[in-house]
Amino acid sequence: MRILVKLAVVMGLLAPVALAQKPAPAPAPPALPGRATNPAPVSSQTDQSGQDLVMFLLGRVTTTDGTAVPHDALVERVCNSGVRQQVHAGARGEFSMKLGSKTDSYVDATGDDPSQNSVNSNRDTEMGIPRRALATCELRASVSGFSSSVISLVDLSGSLSTVDVGAIVIHNRSKVEGQTISASAYNAPKDARKAYEKGLVAEKKGDLTNAQKYFGKAVEIYPKYVNAWFQLGTVLKKEQQKDAASTAFTKATTIDAKFLPPYLSLALMAYEAENWPQVLNYTKHIMDLDPLSRVAGYVWDLDPLNYTDAYFYNAVANYKLDQFAAAEKSGLKAEQVDLPTHFPQVHLLLAEIFARKKNYAAAISQIKTYLELIPNAKDGDEVRRRLAKLEQLNGLVSASEKRDQD
Repeated sequence: MRILVKLAVVMGLLAPVALAQKPAPAPAPPALPGRATNPAPVSSQTDQSGQDLVMFLLGRVTTTDGTAVPHDALVERVCNSGVRQQVHAGARGEFSMKLGSKTDSYVDATGDDPSQNSVNSNRDTEMGIPRRALATCELRASVSGFSSSVISLVDLSGSLSTVDVGAIVIHNRSKVEGQTISASAYNAPKDARKAYEKGLVAEKKGDLTNAQKYFGKAVEIYPKYVNAWFQLGTVLKKEQQKDAASTAFTKATTIDAKFLPPYLSLALMAYEAENWPQVLNYTKHIMDLDPLSRVAGYVWDLDPLNYTDAYFYNAVANYKLDQFAAAEKSGLKAEQVDLPTHFPQVHLLLAEIFARKKNYAAAISQIKTYLELIPNAKDGDEVRRRLAKLEQLNGLVSASEKRDQD
């Protein structure tokens, strides 16, 4: 028993030593590069990919000279040369473009259907657009009479779903101050502006019935809405409702006499009706404000509402009323600024004025210019006969002058 007790005591003392000498377990091997030791749940991966979606593009439209941004300014997202999305800028030029949704934006009639470009047409329309899908896109402003800078979306800064792209700068091509946009438009109530904007969209699509309805609603809500009166008159004229169109244009002129587009439209209607005194009346108003007074040399693109028209109409009206000096003055001005040959007939008019002054060489030059511009003109044979007669007269004058010199 004594031996067994001693043996038990010795074994009890040796047990801790044996345990202390037992080797520790080997450490776990390190994780391989690029592979997560603990894979994230599926929902977590979805959240990470969602961080690469852009939901809103924020920015503003500004002018080079600091003047107010036209109230009908559109901001367009263009991808691969096609318009994908359009939104209207606010009263101060600010804009917010919501991506992946039709809630706050619309696609222009000439633009592409965004559903054709979606990665998944069945996805939630509130999810935005992947950042990499915007690499081929850019933003620009579309404003009548203005050229626009372009903002590329190839490298959007930051990682947030809302991106501030900065300022889109527009430049007034017409060099005419405050005569294509009426200041009264900025005072229009929100409902009137909304109706006006719907009218612009409908008119651009060729839906004249709805365009007339929306413009009519805009002026009903805000009777001083000059731009809406002008657009209403334009639509009515297209629908051959000339009396109603004339009334709408005239209404616009009574509200804002410095807003020139309705005067130009009234001058055209009077020109078509051969009412020469009225033509002089409307064109004189435009010329008194002299939108071309600062023009030196030739101008390639003055404005979609080409004020060269006013000088041409005025020249013809003066000629018809036997006021040849005034006709020549306006005709030369129209020729000076009309490089795109908007009215090649001005050369025939000037040829007749010069022929009356027996300046046959100048008349011949004008007719030759006309035939160069329109070689297959319907009146080409008649014009060539007139040219031959003028050349004959010019020859007689030259011969007479030579005899006098001898």
